[in-house]
Amino acid sequence: QVQLVESGGGLVQAGGSLRLSCAASGDTICISAMGWYRRAPGKERELVAAITNSGNTYYLDSVKGRFTISIDNDKNTLYLQMSRLKPADTALYYCNADCQRIQTTYYYWGQGTQVTVSS
Repeated sequence: QVQLVESGGGLVQAGGSLRLSCAASGDTICISAMGWYRRAPGKERELVAAITNSGNTYYLDSVKGRFTISIDNDKNTLYLQMSRLKPADTALYYCNADCQRIQTTYYYWGQGTQVTVSS
């Protein structure tokens, strides 16, 4: 099992910045990739950014150049630095971890942290 706990959400004005953190614990050695998802009211959940063990990253087009995903392996913590925030970034942000065990991938989720960007 992998436990994920997010923090760092809040209310910020448009143009501001926030840094989300996701602390992983448990069987973290199985983690092959981690990511941040978000779900805005009335919309589908979408992948915002992801990072693999080899350091490859992915960003949603609408956040490229504004968000940066990183991981501190010593602290087992995933980060999402968000800058130049827009009201459209308002959503519940979830941390995700993909865990590889033999030939099966397990997916773990945090409880989410709310980000609200005011105009």
